[in-house]
Parts: sequence; structure tokens; C-alpha cells
Amino acid sequence: MSSPSYNDNIIALASAAGTGAIAIIRISGPDAIEIAASKFQPYAKKHLLDQKSHTIHLGHIVDGKTILDKVLVSIFKGPNSYTGENVTEISCHGSPYIQQQLIQLFLRNGCRMANAGEFTLRAFLNGKMDLSQAEAVADLIASDSEASHQVALQQMRGGFSNEIQALREELLNFASLIELELDFSQEDVEFADRTQFELLLNRITEVLERLIDSFALGNVIKNGIPVAIVGEPNVGKSTLLNALLNEERAIVSSIAGTTRDTVEDQISIGGINFRFIDTAGIRDTTDQVEQIGIERAFEKIAQAALVLYLVDACMDKSQEIAQLRQKYPDKKIVVIANKIDGIDQPRLAQLQRDNTHILISAKHGDGIERLKETLLTLSNTGALGKNDIIVTNNRHYDALLKALEAIQKVKEAMSDDIASDLMAIDIREALFHLGEITGQVSTDDLLGNIFSNFCIGK
Repeated sequence: MSSPSYNDNIIALASAAGTGAIAIIRISGPDAIEIAASKFQPYAKKHLLDQKSHTIHLGHIVDGKTILDKVLVSIFKGPNSYTGENVTEISCHGSPYIQQQLIQLFLRNGCRMANAGEFTLRAFLNGKMDLSQAEAVADLIASDSEASHQVALQQMRGGFSNEIQALREELLNFASLIELELDFSQEDVEFADRTQFELLLNRITEVLERLIDSFALGNVIKNGIPVAIVGEPNVGKSTLLNALLNEERAIVSSIAGTTRDTVEDQISIGGINFRFIDTAGIRDTTDQVEQIGIERAFEKIAQAALVLYLVDACMDKSQEIAQLRQKYPDKKIVVIANKIDGIDQPRLAQLQRDNTHILISAKHGDGIERLKETLLTLSNTGALGKNDIIVTNNRHYDALLKALEAIQKVKEAMSDDIASDLMAIDIREALFHLGEITGQVSTDDLLGNIFSNFCIGK
């Protein structure tokens, strides 16, 4: 993203592109209200500049004597607006032609096109939100499940940044005392209470480790939990995928080896997105195409967070199950006995006593709800219910790791009684990386990289 002046007036379509009932065109800048007023003929005959902030006005947008559209104009006077500047939002009819006519009119009359994310960038620069909250805006727009929406909303409200800010301020206070000691190094005095400082470092370490650990959950919330459905041919993998999705997504056939490539789709269970991957049946084969599919099945097992290993309920596959667990010792493997509608009562009773399989009939939908409950339990989403802070952003995760590394160096310096000037370097490093998260430390390159990923109009 280029580095334009942030004292000019910008315009962009704030609603989704394309045809709709209405569209919203947003203008922000020092002259935003005046520019809108110059092309607006209000029904109430009152000039927009004389109206109160946070009010809506009906009228026409005109180009000379030509009426372009009947619109509603909302005005927000800075600093009490999204960007902290004067803002107008024009709600017009959703014709792409009308949208372009209005935008081009204002481009000829004092506006330029906004860059991607520039409205939110201005909000950040004007102190309306910190950098982690600004990034949460993009996450909120992109959220496609209850969980991702909940996490983004919490971060946008400042839950994450407030915790980081509190830690940084406490560390900064001690850092100031350490720096002060350097000014009196000849007198060999200590202004910072080392016992209290050690307690603070331990607490910061605990918080950073908790936030870093939360990223594993945050990552699957944001990107979905990959679940591989594996097993021998003709055990019902494709039927199970269809049952989970409640649609005929995969081809089902009694012919073994029908699925020769992976078939993927996503659904939300309990507010969490799961990406199910139906794989080729695992068996010895001389068919080269089928063999490629089987190799891909093993690749998907390696990539998956959860593995559903499907077996025919009438078959004893304990040896194969043991081999799979041995091959993938770190994987969460759920063993599912399918086709329970086709087994006799003694075999069903035996499986129920063993309690090592989830019993289902993918064809008739029996046991599918229990399977979904198991998936939710194994996805370890308890932190959501407790409203804990969950890290979902790769940039934040990287900064937390670096901050923790610096804090660990400070703790080592404390225990080894290393000079304050060397310890101060690592303290500054930790402060730098914590400040990177909230934007108290930022560069044009960092801001450009973050906001260029936003949509135009936000």
C-alpha cells in the first residue's frame, strides 16, 4: 500500500460490490460533510453542515441539474466517528451503474479512491482503536462460524490488547527504574526491587505462555479443523461424509475403490468449522490411479487434526487400528464402526461392551449426532465457553514468541546476576515485541502489509 496523505478526503463503496437493494458509499476526511452537501438536495431544505452529528437525511444527489438518485445521507462529525474524521455515508439504490455514477461524481469534486483498509487505518492513526483491534475488524468481516465471530468480536472490543497493554505498562515501569540505575552505575544503587521484578517476570511468562498455547485453538477456529475420513474400501466413508454434510457430496457405490481422490467439504458443528476430507480406501492395489489416491489419503492423515477411522461393524480390525495408532502416535484417532444396521445382536452387544468404537449407521443416520458431540469434545474448545482470550493472528503469535524469548533472557540475567545494562537490552526487546501487537511500535511497511489485506471500503 502506498503512503498517501491522511489529511485528504477518501471515498469507497462500503457495501458489497454488485447489484442489491441498497449500496453504501462512504466518504471520510476533513471536508467529507461539505463535499456530500455540495451535491445533495435535502427534502428538509436544511444544509448538511448545519445538521447534528449522527443524523440521517433524505434527499437527492445531483450532478448539475441532473438527479442521479434518491438517497439517505448519514453524517458523523469527528472525532466521534469510525475514522475519527468527518464521515458521510450515502445509502443509494444498489444498481452498479448508480454506485459508479455517484462515486465518479465525488471523485471529480474533492475525493480520491480509498486504498484497501484505509478507513480502518485512519481509525488506528487517529486513536479510535489499536492495531490488534483493527486486525480484528478484518477477522470479523471474514468470520464464517459462530466461534470465529465470537473470537474476533472479543478482540475488537479490546480484550486481547487490554491484557497486552497492562503487561507492557508494568514492564515499562520496571524498565524505567532499570534504566535509571544505569545513570547511577558508579554509585552501585538499585532502584528496581529485584524480588518484585522477578514476580512480574514470572507473571508475564505465565500470561505469554497461555496466549501462545491458545493459538493452536485459535488457528483451527479461524481456518477450520481438518478431519480425515479413512478406512478400507467400501466401509462407508463417502456415505458418512454425505451424512455429516446432509447432502450427496461424494459418490456412493458398492464397487470398491470408487473414491480415488480426496473429496472435501466444510460444515459448522456447535459454532466450530470442520473440514471433512473423504479419502480413497486404503488397501493393496496394482491400479496406479487408485494407488495415487491411497498415497494422498496418507498425506491427509498426516495433515489432519482429527482422524475418523471407519471400519465395517461386522469385522474385527483391532490389528489394523493398532497399526494406525502406532504409525500416527500423536494423532487423535476416532474409531467408528459403521453398518450397525447389518449386524446381529450378539455382535452389537459385544461392540457396546467394548466401548472403543462409536457405533453408527451412516446410511440411516444412526449415531451421527454422537459422533458430532465427540468431534466437539476432541476439538478442545472449552476456552470459548469460558470466554478466555484466544490468539488467532499469526503476527500476534510470532510477536508473543519473541517477547517470551526476551523475557526468558531477562530471567536468566537475573539469576546469573548479569549487569543491568545488558538486562536492559532484553527488556527493551520484550517491550518492542509487545508494542508491535497493539501498534505502539509500528512501521509504514508493517501497516502497509496489514491494511493491504483489508477489503476496499473498510
